[in-house]
Amino acid sequence: MEDRPRQSKKRKRDKHRKSEKKKENSSQLNVTHQPNQASSALPNPTKSKGSTFLDKMRARLSGGHFRMINEKLYTCSGKDALDYFKEDPALFDVYHTGYQEQMSHWPELPINIIMKWLKDHSPSLVVADFGCGDARLAKNVKNKVFSFDLVSNDPSVIACDMSKTPLDSSVIDVAVFCLSLMGTNYPNYLKEAHRILKPSGWLLIAEVKSRLDPNNGGADPKKFLKAVSELGFTSVLKDYSNKMFVLLYFKKKDKQKSEMKEIEWPELKPCLYKRR
Repeated sequence: MEDRPRQSKKRKRDKHRKSEKKKENSSQLNVTHQPNQASSALPNPTKSKGSTFLDKMRARLSGGHFRMINEKLYTCSGKDALDYFKEDPALFDVYHTGYQEQMSHWPELPINIIMKWLKDHSPSLVVADFGCGDARLAKNVKNKVFSFDLVSNDPSVIACDMSKTPLDSSVIDVAVFCLSLMGTNYPNYLKEAHRILKPSGWLLIAEVKSRLDPNNGGADPKKFLKAVSELGFTSVLKDYSNKMFVLLYFKKKDKQKSEMKEIEWPELKPCLYKRR
């Protein structure tokens, strides 16, 4: 009779040990599973590296496309450039996206200086912006601005060959060329500006400094100033203080010579951007 209680106690101990062992095994399973859950929340390094590589490749392709279009615009006539974008208007967006990326590296932008100049003068002055891009000038001043470029993605922009704008003669107070004297026939753009400007009207030119640096393969600035003066302008101010660009201010002469002699225009070298 005494063996029964002992056997009963033994069975209880064995049952308790089995229960504890099951709990321990279950606990171990949970512990080994938790790292897998945590790891799934972590970023996949292979995927991240792949995305970064693709982004870099896209940026390189976009940059290469911009450089190709930029070189085209500097080495063809305005009419050829107009036809080029008419065939594929999307290229204009590619160009200006690349252009904005390049400008983001400049410590100061010439368009901002021109905007300040206009704000310091009467808002009644009528402006013609040659090569306006995204029409930033028109959007940031109170003046009436005629914005011209090769393609119009904005209702306020007039698409045209800048040597043949739709404006009448002597109707503009200020003509602006902000980094836009591109093309092999750039003198024709300045002649058009002279046509539409009123007597004593202003001509503002911002140009990449290297294009007017004879020590760096650029044109002699004195020859450029002489040519513009012979067109019918008086040089008022020359600002060479910025390391990236020059600013030139002219006024149209009140009286023009009846006979214009042939002007010797210096060649302005293309502004080609290097691969970064």
